[in-house]
Amino acid sequence: MDSEPAVDYLVTGMTCGHCERAVTEEVSRLPGVTAVEVSASSGRLSLTTDGTPLDDADILAAVDEAGYSATRA
Repeated sequence: MDSEPAVDYLVTGMTCGHCERAVTEEVSRLPGVTAVEVSASSGRLSLTTDGTPLDDADILAAVDEAGYSATRA
């Protein structure tokens, strides 16, 4: 499958590299996710999939599991 265009989210509460790693680890566990970029300074999460459909609720739940909240950018 070809990779899909990146999908962006705004994440609140991140302040450091540890925050970035926590969000990256949780979101990377979702099936079909091929790349994750997280920036605490901009509060953004960008992810790419292999074409596997992902529900926003699954992504938001993964961010919540990491201890933060997010909305679709």
